[in-house]
Amino acid sequence: MRVRVGCSFSYDSQYPIPMLLALRPRQEYHHRIIEENWSINPLVSLHEYQDGFGNQIWRLKAPAGRLHIAYDAIAEVPSTPDPTLPNLPKTLVEEIPDEFLIYTLPSRHCPSDLFINDAWQLFGHIEGGWAQVQAVCDWLHTNITYSAGSTSNTSGWEAYQQRKGVCRDFAHLGVSFCRALNFPARYVCGYLPDINVPFDPAPMDFHAWFEVYIDGAWRTFDARHNRPRIGRVLIAWGRDAVDVAFATAFGNALLTDFKVWADQVEEHVALSSIR
Repeated sequence: MRVRVGCSFSYDSQYPIPMLLALRPRQEYHHRIIEENWSINPLVSLHEYQDGFGNQIWRLKAPAGRLHIAYDAIAEVPSTPDPTLPNLPKTLVEEIPDEFLIYTLPSRHCPSDLFINDAWQLFGHIEGGWAQVQAVCDWLHTNITYSAGSTSNTSGWEAYQQRKGVCRDFAHLGVSFCRALNFPARYVCGYLPDINVPFDPAPMDFHAWFEVYIDGAWRTFDARHNRPRIGRVLIAWGRDAVDVAFATAFGNALLTDFKVWADQVEEHVALSSIR
């Protein structure tokens, strides 16, 4: 099936400010970008590069005053929910590929070393790779309260103490617990449409989930929703939210408006017909 995803936002600043933006989906994920366009007003020079995690990053210098940016795309996604593979075994530490070992280590928002004792007390008795990670998701979904706007820049450890958070906190907690259990785990952000789920009247935002390396591949987990979902369009992954922020400003830039969309569209629909 196809989904339309995108965002628009504005920043105000008193002087020119360099910025990094992560808006374009990765090209090699489970989705495929069919069509895309973007606009920047006022028009400024834009340089795109791949960061150390392979994410597509825009680099620009916002002028003094207001900068408005919009991104719009149609992506082809699987029509089936996230795969569920409950019998997958855990990958032994000595068998983890060299390039994924970084995802077993503590990071700024995922201080997994602080979770070790609790992780093994809560989940150490569970056998199997998928089963152990799913137990983490079940516990988080039951014991952490989703509270919109409750956190702004908390770490996974702080959210764990407060027992509340938003999707980024659920992802940080999942990553932290899994790393404490010796799984490679990475933070993921992207677009997630509401397909085959109850209507949510709240304004849409970017969504955060996490992936765990189990039995030779990266597997999708989402402790916030804790159910297989359809239509994920992944923008970026990294050690935690610091690596994949949708905007990084090297100065005082004020976000003045913000909108995200992710909706299923008919197969024949093109961006040119819905602008």
